Amino acid sequence: MGATAHLCCFGARSDKVSPGESVQQSTAASPHRDDSNAFENDRHCTDILFIAVKAAFILILLVLIIYCMAFGDIFRIINGYDDCANVCGRDNKPDKDLSCKGVDRTEQKFLLVESSGISADMHRQCVATCEDTEGYKPFLNRCIRKENPAQEVATRTGLRNYFQEVSEDLESCSVDILWLCVIAFVFSLLTLVLLRILPGLIVWLVLLAVIVVCTVGTIWLWVKWHFETEQMPSEAGEGAKARVNNYLYYAIAATVATLIVYLVILVMRKRIKLVVQLFREAGKAISNMPFLLLEPILTFISIAAVIVLYVYFTMWIESSGMLRVENNQSAHYVKDTTMLFTRWYNLLAFFWFCQFIIGCQHMVIAGAVACWFFTRNKSQLGSPILRAFGNLLRYHLGTVAFGSFVIAVVQFLRATLKLLMYSIREHQNRVTTCIFECCQCCLQCFEKFLQYLTRNAYIVTAMHGDSFCSAGKNAFRLLTNNALRVFAINSVGDFVLILAKVFVVVVTCLVGMELIQKKQGLHHPYVPIILVGIFAYLVAHCFMTVYEMTVDTIFLCFCEDCETNDGISRPYYMSRGLMEFVQNSKKALAVHDSRTASTLREGKAWTTDEGSGSRKKLTKAISETVD
Repeated sequence: MGATAHLCCFGARSDKVSPGESVQQSTAASPHRDDSNAFENDRHCTDILFIAVKAAFILILLVLIIYCMAFGDIFRIINGYDDCANVCGRDNKPDKDLSCKGVDRTEQKFLLVESSGISADMHRQCVATCEDTEGYKPFLNRCIRKENPAQEVATRTGLRNYFQEVSEDLESCSVDILWLCVIAFVFSLLTLVLLRILPGLIVWLVLLAVIVVCTVGTIWLWVKWHFETEQMPSEAGEGAKARVNNYLYYAIAATVATLIVYLVILVMRKRIKLVVQLFREAGKAISNMPFLLLEPILTFISIAAVIVLYVYFTMWIESSGMLRVENNQSAHYVKDTTMLFTRWYNLLAFFWFCQFIIGCQHMVIAGAVACWFFTRNKSQLGSPILRAFGNLLRYHLGTVAFGSFVIAVVQFLRATLKLLMYSIREHQNRVTTCIFECCQCCLQCFEKFLQYLTRNAYIVTAMHGDSFCSAGKNAFRLLTNNALRVFAINSVGDFVLILAKVFVVVVTCLVGMELIQKKQGLHHPYVPIILVGIFAYLVAHCFMTVYEMTVDTIFLCFCEDCETNDGISRPYYMSRGLMEFVQNSKKALAVHDSRTASTLREGKAWTTDEGSGSRKKLTKAISETVD
C-alpha cells in the first residue's frame, strides 16, 4: 500500500522521458502557455501566509530586542562594570536600591578584575590606568595580567614574535596578494570558459582519471599481496600472516569497487553525455546572461549585513538584565525568562534570514535561466534577471520564506543539540555520546536532503509559479522519474565542479609561490599563500554555485519540456543538442529540421526585399533555433 501511495502521489518511476508524456497533466497545470515563450504565464502570490508569519516574526524580534535594550546597556559588554554596577567610562545614573551606584566613571575607562581564585571573592573595579596596578596592562578596555599563563605560553613558544612576523609579511606582500586575488578571479572566469567550450573533454578526462586511479590502485594492491606472500617465511607468526591477509582483503575490495566503477560508467555512458550537454547549455545561458555571476556578490553583502545585525542584537541581549543586589556594596545583572528566550529567538532569526537570502539567490538564478530556456528566439530575451527578481518580490517571497524556515528549524535543532551535548559533557558516557552523534548525523543528512529538495522546489516555482508544497511535490516527481540522470548529474557534475574549484586554488597558489618566494626578508611566506588560497576557493565557489544552479535548472526545464511537448505537434523549447536525449528523437529532429528549412525558404524573399540588416537578423535567429 505504501508503494501504491507513492506512485499515486509522484507518478511511476521511469528512467527516460518521452515526447508527449504527461501532456494532459502538464497542460492542465499550466493552461496559459505562450508558444513563443512558455515562461510568460499568469502568476499569483504563493504562500502568502508565510509572508505574514515572517512579518510577525520580525515584529516579535524587534519587540524582544527593544525590551532587552530597555533593560540593557551595550557598554556593559564593551566597557564592563564594577561591583556596584557602575559602567566604566560612563556617567551612571543612581539607583535607590543601591547607594553606591550612580558614580561618574567617565575618567575611569578600564575594568580591573581581581580574584583570589574563588569566584565568590572576585572584585571588579573601574580604574583610570592599568599601569597603576602592578602586573596589569590595558587590553580592550580591560586590565589583564602581564604574566598570565597564555602569555607565558606565547613567550615560551615564540607565538608573540610569530604574529608580529606574520603581520610584517602580510604588509610586505600586500601588493602581491592583491594581484593574486585578481589572478584567482581571472582563472575562475577561464574555468567557466573551458566548461563552456570543452565540457565533453573535461568530463571524460575526469572519468578517465578515476578509471586509471582505480585500476592502478587495484593492480598495486594485488602486486603488493603477491610480493608479501612470496617474502613471508614459512614459519611466520600470526601477525605477519594477518598483515598479508589484510592486503588480500584490500585487493579484493578494490577489485570489486573498480568493477562497480566500470559498470556504472558503462551503463550510464549515455546519461554522462547528457551531463556534458547540460554543461554546454549552462555555458550558453551564462554567456547570454553574464550578470548572473554578480548575484553571489549581492548575496555575500546581504549575509554580511545579517551577521552584523546578529552580533549587534546579541550584544544588547547579553548586556540586558535585572539588577540584583547581593548586599549594600555588591550587585550584578541577571536575565529573566524573556531575555533568555530572546537569545534563542535571535539565533533562529539568524538561521532563517541567512537561508532566506540564499533562497532568494536560488530563485533569481532559476527564474532567469528558466526564462532563457523557454524563450525560442534568444535575441528577444529582454532582461530575464530583472524579470526573475521582479517575480520574486511580487509573487514568491512567501515561498522562499517557507522553504528557508524549514531548513532554519533543522539548523536550530542541530545547534540546540550541540549546546545540550556541551552542557552535559561532564556526565556523558559512551552510550549517550553515541546517541548524540547519531542524532547529529541524522539531522545533518536530513538538512542536506531538505536543502536539495528546496532548491529544486524553487526551480519549479520559478518556472510555473507554484506554491512551495506543490513545487516540492512536482520537483520530487521529476527527479524520481529521472533518477539515473539525477544520479549522473549529482555525481559526475558535482565532481567536475569540485575539481574546477581545486584547479583554481592550485593554480593561484602555484603562481603565488613563484611571486612571494622571490621577495626578500619574509619570515613565513606560506601564510600569505594560504590566505590567497582561501580567497581563491571562495571566488571559485561563488562562480561554481551559479553554474551548478544553472545546470540543475536547465535539467528540470528539460524534463518539463519533454513531459509537456512532443516535438511534433507541440515543438520543444530545448536546443537540438538536448533533443538527442529524448525518446523518438529522430522524428522530432526531422520535424525540427524541416521547420528550420521552411523558415529559411520563407525568409529568403523577405531578406532580399528588406536588405542585409534583415538578412543578418534572420541568420542570427535561425542559428539560435538550430542550436
